[in-house]
Amino acid sequence: MSDVITIALSKGRIFKETMPLLAAAGIIPTDDPEKSRKLILDTNRDDVKLVVIRATDVPTYVQYGAADIGVAGKDVLLEHGAEGLYEPVDLKIASCKLMTAGPVDYMPPTGRLRVATKFVNVTKEYFASIGQQVEVIKLYGSMELGPIVGLSDLIVDVVDTGNTLKANGLKPMDKIADISSRLIVNKASMKMKHDRLQQIIEQMRDAVEGK
Repeated sequence: MSDVITIALSKGRIFKETMPLLAAAGIIPTDDPEKSRKLILDTNRDDVKLVVIRATDVPTYVQYGAADIGVAGKDVLLEHGAEGLYEPVDLKIASCKLMTAGPVDYMPPTGRLRVATKFVNVTKEYFASIGQQVEVIKLYGSMELGPIVGLSDLIVDVVDTGNTLKANGLKPMDKIADISSRLIVNKASMKMKHDRLQQIIEQMRDAVEGK
């Protein structure tokens, strides 16, 4: 597999929105990830394979060289720390915001603030930066339930339309970061397979910029 370029992607919105950018780089999957049970997908190029994994795992695969390049949301990269990675292109897809959110009638608690999130590192850093001590409660899904059932005072999550928050009696509050998907590259791969990777990066960058 050493001569093969492996690209790590996650299913869903990022996969769909990355496809036109990969096509601009001459890479088209020959398997449909929604229908195929294969974990490594073939493409029209013998030297390029796609691995379809959980979004939160993409930076880890690229960091350790199990994938040469990948596409990951900035929210995932912030939480991961993005060590050992280049981040050459903002693909400007899957855009949203990482925000705090709470009940519509939110009142700050008298004791320590409790915040439910899957973005534990980002949340700790954010509240530390504004000088507020918080207890962070790690959840893996349905953050909105936290304040509703009294598990937490606030949540930190990605917000797109805000409709899910609204439907659950919550409101977006403070913006922590603007989020979009980024192309990430393993540093060792960039040295070993420089010319081929650089070509893919430049073709995808041109596609993003509409050239």
